Amino acid sequence: MTAKTSAKKTASKAAEDFIADAQKTVSAQTEKLGQDFEKASSFGQETLDALKESGEIAAKAAEGLGAELTAYSKKSFEDSVAAAKDMAASKSVTELFEKQTAFATAAFEGFVAQATKFNESFAAGAKDASAPVSARVTAAASMVKTYTA
Repeated sequence: MTAKTSAKKTASKAAEDFIADAQKTVSAQTEKLGQDFEKASSFGQETLDALKESGEIAAKAAEGLGAELTAYSKKSFEDSVAAAKDMAASKSVTELFEKQTAFATAAFEGFVAQATKFNESFAAGAKDASAPVSARVTAAASMVKTYTA
C-alpha cells in the first residue's frame, strides 16, 4: 500500500468517526431537548393546576368571609333595633343616656371583635390560597438550580 492510499484511509476513517460522533451528539441533544420540553410542558400544566386550586381556595375563603359578614350585619341590625326599642321605652333622659352608652359600648366592642375575627379569617384564607402558588415557585427555583448545576 502506498502512503497516499494509507493517508486516504486514515482520513476517511477519521471523517467517519467524526460523523458518527456528531450524529451521536446530535441524537443525544435532540433527545435531551425533547425531555426538557416535556418537563417544561408538565411544569406549565402543574402551575396552571396550582393557580386553579389557589383560585378555588380563595373563592371558598371569600364565600366564608361573605357569610360571616352577612351574619354579623344581620346581628348588628337586630341589636340596633332592639336597642332603639329599649331606648324608646326610657322613662328619663338619664336612663336614655345610660342605655345609649351601654349600647354604643357593646356595639363598638362587638365591632372590634368581629373585625379581629374577620382579619384572622382573611389572613388564613390568603395563606391557604397562596400555598399552591408558593409550592410552584419553590419547584421553579429547584428546576432552575438543576439547569445551572
